[in-house]
Amino acid sequence: MFRSLNVAATGMAAEETQLDTIANNLANANTAGYKKQHAQFEDLLYQTTRGSGANQEGNVAPTMTQLGTGVRVVATTRSFSQGTLQQTSNPMDLAIEGNGFFAVMRPNGEMAYTRSGSFQLDAQRRMTTADGLPLEPPITIPANATSVTIAADGTVSAQEPGGQAATSVGQIQLTTFPNPNGLAADGHNVFTATSASGQPTSGAPGGDGRGTLLQGSIEGSNVDVVDEMVSMIRTQRAYEISSKVISAADEMLRNATQQQ
Repeated sequence: MFRSLNVAATGMAAEETQLDTIANNLANANTAGYKKQHAQFEDLLYQTTRGSGANQEGNVAPTMTQLGTGVRVVATTRSFSQGTLQQTSNPMDLAIEGNGFFAVMRPNGEMAYTRSGSFQLDAQRRMTTADGLPLEPPITIPANATSVTIAADGTVSAQEPGGQAATSVGQIQLTTFPNPNGLAADGHNVFTATSASGQPTSGAPGGDGRGTLLQGSIEGSNVDVVDEMVSMIRTQRAYEISSKVISAADEMLRNATQQQ
């Protein structure tokens, strides 16, 4: 049996995974805070049919004969480059300029992290995500507040009726990780920490490499639709070539069988 049949099949399977990531990127091109994915390939083990070194005649072979066995997807990595900032003029919308994630609390008490800064107020007047996950530490806006100001360093101030100066009601913190690519995407615009991501470090925006906040804006997806379309075409061509290799190997086997 031709080795090329299995090799081409691994190539087709790998390109299918690449197409899956491209499709997901395009589907989330308008998702706030989404970070695009990319499949990484690596070659499989090689079969050595003749090694280098001295042979029976005493000559030293300068090369060896190795045959590859295909390719596999070793990882799907994310690009955490800055997405396009979109102005909304909504005081509850926040964009992170630079590194960091908003920390939110899940109903089970576990922490989750997001780049989507489209916040709202729940029944307790806490700032929450669209799914109702409150910021951690929590930020509560007074019921009689007439305006809310959020500074670049995360300080949240509320203006109350009759007050001469705005009152600070808390400070939004950002969280960074030694290896953001180690975060696990759990859907709903949130990530969770893993052993690969390292321990989270939280603090005020603008310090220790953390980004700053921009009120009245949200960070859009960092997906470039044109780049994804080019990648899709490249992936499609690679898949077609692998399928042609299978067709060619099948035809060669058929010819060999007929001659016998």
